[in-house]
Amino acid sequence: MDFTDGRLVFRPGDDGYDEEIAGFQTGFAQRPAIVFAAGSADDVVAAVSYAADAGLPVGVQATGHGLPGSSQGGVLISTRRMDSVEIDADARTVTVGAGVRWGQVVEAAAAHGLAPLNGSAPGVGAVSYTLGGGLGILAREFGYAADHVRRLDVVTADGTLRHVTQESEPELFWGLLGGGANLGVVTALEIGLVPVARLYGGAIEFDGREVDPARVLRAYEAWTRTVPDELTSSVAALVYPDMPQLPPHLRGRYLVTVRVAYTGSEAAGERLVAPLREIGPVVSDSLREMPYTDSHTIHSDPDFPHSYYGDSVAVAGLDVDAAIELLALTGPAAEKMHVVQINQLGGALAKPAGNAVPHRGAGWLVRVLSPFQGGDGTDLDAVRAVQDRAFGLFAPAAVGRLLNFAFAAGERGDGAGGDGLYDAGTQKRLAGLKATYDPANLFRRNYGVGKAG
Repeated sequence: MDFTDGRLVFRPGDDGYDEEIAGFQTGFAQRPAIVFAAGSADDVVAAVSYAADAGLPVGVQATGHGLPGSSQGGVLISTRRMDSVEIDADARTVTVGAGVRWGQVVEAAAAHGLAPLNGSAPGVGAVSYTLGGGLGILAREFGYAADHVRRLDVVTADGTLRHVTQESEPELFWGLLGGGANLGVVTALEIGLVPVARLYGGAIEFDGREVDPARVLRAYEAWTRTVPDELTSSVAALVYPDMPQLPPHLRGRYLVTVRVAYTGSEAAGERLVAPLREIGPVVSDSLREMPYTDSHTIHSDPDFPHSYYGDSVAVAGLDVDAAIELLALTGPAAEKMHVVQINQLGGALAKPAGNAVPHRGAGWLVRVLSPFQGGDGTDLDAVRAVQDRAFGLFAPAAVGRLLNFAFAAGERGDGAGGDGLYDAGTQKRLAGLKATYDPANLFRRNYGVGKAG
């Protein structure tokens, strides 16, 4: 490592280079020519200016759940040191640095009886999550996280640090929220918080070999037609590997799980979930009253780095027969492990907002994530084949894909990485912003917008 103009920089072969580029996603290698370990917005300005002068592509990495693929052979800006969290309890806002993870925000906001619109995993980066829309555990009540952004501090391709609000630069504000990391490097966000200190939620797990998954899916879909917008839920299915690292009750088991987050009272929550408990015998039932700081236990997502490939399809309505076929395709008979999650959308997610988050008319999101068995992506073709079949089941009702759940799908190499992420009108508008703010295509996470990367 060295210091360029007093800034911390890593190049291939330097001590600390491999650690600096390591992230949560380990299935796809990247080897940037230079890594700027940013500790401030000025560091980001220097990195972007360096890249522009050298004609190199720029990628950004906070936690590494996503892939800064455009940094291959170029410049990677590591933002994990930019981890400031500032709460304004009176205004019900939080200002987060580019490297902040949601767990930090949840803890800081809870001290004031507030909560952010975070996702299920506390280790996810708050900024990148929000730029991609941000579908959280309270989404049906409050909408996307992007809908609650007040201000973005962003370094554009000309090396300018801009303080962007809906009033100051309405078109750029619109495009940054939902457009992902394609128009600049966001160094900080000011986001609205919601007055939630506790909730009723958890998970109810069924053994898919003992309770017919078709029965669970049909009962769950019917149940979602009866619940209020204050309740956000999903159903997931996976075969757990038989590994000693897992609790004994999970090893080798095929579980179909309903996850619930409800901001109403415990008594009302108990009444609402009663039909779920009638589906059949359960492996576990963690539905309960909890402080919001325990909300990550609803999903209990893995918090260790691993390799995976995944995608999503947003659909107008859920074809339960197709969902049943999906579970048959990805369940115990599958050659590889697949994690399926089906989210009910609607509610506040369907309301128009002043940003580029697309597909608000969708009623459901179907997701498939496939860990690589070898850990190195060598089984990528086989994984893609299963996922192509899986998403093909929902083609008649498909309205598009969601950016935050295109896990490495942009690395397909067949030009299809950006297909379906935006409707034609949104894509055209984003392309216009790309031409205005990044005509040289410095930020190459185009998602089907602008020049090919």
